[in-house]
Amino acid sequence: MLPKNSSFLDMLLWNLVIVAVWHILFFILCIKLPTATFDASKGRYVARPWEQGGRWYRENLKIQLWKDRLPQHIGKTGLSKKHFSDASIEYIDEFIMETCRGEWVHLNDCLCAVVLLLINPLLVGLVLSFFVLLGNLPCAIVQRYNRFRLQALRKKMLRDLSSAKIGQKTVTA
Repeated sequence: MLPKNSSFLDMLLWNLVIVAVWHILFFILCIKLPTATFDASKGRYVARPWEQGGRWYRENLKIQLWKDRLPQHIGKTGLSKKHFSDASIEYIDEFIMETCRGEWVHLNDCLCAVVLLLINPLLVGLVLSFFVLLGNLPCAIVQRYNRFRLQALRKKMLRDLSSAKIGQKTVTA
């Protein structure tokens, strides 16, 4: 715990250092971990029944109204929504994996709020934790929501490809 008699400035600086180190550590971890860690079929990334494939986020959080206002980090792969016009199944698969990576890092960053609650006086811990959660939870939610949309797009693309192949076989036969 930080000393109760710490000045406000000392307390603020220590907390900023803790938050910065925590976020940098988990960012580096998310880059270094194998991509298998971010497999969308793993339990933590799979849609829960209550999420209704993303519909819950649209109806209850009105995510479509605010999600595009959040900052976007284009990672080492350079994946961007702007390239969807020429998207392939492989591109969608990689984008889905990156949404898992983004969700993982933002949820782990949220854990820093627990540390801040434990080391600070209650009011300071609550305020700082609120800001850590405010900066990370919306991003994790958007990653999750986008993954469900990408998975639906992937499924549609596979259906369209399958239909096209069946149509080609019928024409050539």
